[in-house]
Amino acid sequence: MPYATTNPFTGEVLKTFPEATDAEVNQAIANAHTAFLSWKETTFAERAKVTQNAADILRKEIEPYARLLTIEMGKLFSEAKLEVALSADIFEYYARNAEAQLAPEKLPVANAAEGEAVLVHEALGVLLAIEPWNFPYYQIARIIAPQLSAGNTMLLKHAANVPQSAAAFEKLMRDAGLPDGAFKNLYATRSQVELIINDPRVHGVALTGSEGAGAVVAAQAGKALKKSTMELGGADAFVVLADADLEKTTKWAVLGRHWNSGQCCVSSKRMIIVDEIYDQFVERYTAGVAALRAGDPFESDTTLAPLSSQGAADEIRDKVREAMALGATATEVGPKVPNRGAFVQPTILTDVTDDNPARYWEFFGPVSMLFRAKDEEDAVRIANDSPFGLGGSVFTSDPKHGAEVARRISTGMVFVNHPTMVKADLPFGGVRRSGYGRELLGLGIKEFVNHKLIDVVDIDAEF
Repeated sequence: MPYATTNPFTGEVLKTFPEATDAEVNQAIANAHTAFLSWKETTFAERAKVTQNAADILRKEIEPYARLLTIEMGKLFSEAKLEVALSADIFEYYARNAEAQLAPEKLPVANAAEGEAVLVHEALGVLLAIEPWNFPYYQIARIIAPQLSAGNTMLLKHAANVPQSAAAFEKLMRDAGLPDGAFKNLYATRSQVELIINDPRVHGVALTGSEGAGAVVAAQAGKALKKSTMELGGADAFVVLADADLEKTTKWAVLGRHWNSGQCCVSSKRMIIVDEIYDQFVERYTAGVAALRAGDPFESDTTLAPLSSQGAADEIRDKVREAMALGATATEVGPKVPNRGAFVQPTILTDVTDDNPARYWEFFGPVSMLFRAKDEEDAVRIANDSPFGLGGSVFTSDPKHGAEVARRISTGMVFVNHPTMVKADLPFGGVRRSGYGRELLGLGIKEFVNHKLIDVVDIDAEF
């Protein structure tokens, strides 16, 4: 797929970009390695100045940055501005916290007379980030803010349909004062990704994307004996218990499923409702979805944006048809979406039985799967009956009990009375086919550092 900006609302190809040459890729690796040798020696205060500058620039220029997101991948302009603000928060979080998170740790030893043991955290070197189109800025910020703060340098291979967003972030970091070569956007090919991973100057790769892409890149990294983190797909459970406040819960359900037009890894894709309130929930949820207004993502009254591309829209419609062929019932909801743009009619899937493979799929768009659970125990069973394990939520009038149920759901993140919460000071990551490793918080900054033991021992040798 060539690197090109295609407006998902109009279908117009606005700008194309040539793929990188092998020579450009090799030069970028060399420059990143050279930059690392000096960047790793800078103080945390110097690095923090750069990341804080990046945060300040994003906040000052929030509208032009957001406008580019809406043009390239079609998200609502209001949501785009929130993404820019979140990215700024992430940069500021590490400007304030990186030094403490990577401070040397004195270790308790069994015999203090034998010496002093300290664990230090040192940057590894050049890292590769492979990022998707659904949150073009946030995905970059989530990896480069901690890793640049740790002293690593970064190469970026972004999705082919958001090339200008990728370039904008390279300019952002340059304007923020990052040294030349320390962060470089590359319009790389798949073969060049493998070339980068196999270069001895590159020490790790972080990917956010599909299962298929993750499997390929993880295999390449493993073969090259390089550290990797994988943030992959999800089919989050949205569990509704019998005592849930249905008015509040259904509002969160509509928002949780249709934020970013449903193109979120941590979206409420599987709604699991206990039997005694199932019919009430379906009625309220259907009405809420029907009230969404599809249209121009720049218009303030639009609440459902187009998908990122016509190809993405065609793919999800094909998956709905396949689920129906396997026995599911598909109900289209609300006024007809516009013929113009990469829109998909909001759809509710029911009757997705235990023997229907579609119950294990991820629908990356405005498609909801609804499951009727016999009781709370059955709801937990359905929630855990998934190859994914990214996020999830539990809705109840008893938050303490909700937390107990959340503990029984096998995912990387579970929220009580909220569909999902993505913030600079919360970790992000999953288990099973949702990937491995964590981003954000102290967990994220420590993914690509050398946790080195320095043990000063001063005892006489005895034979």
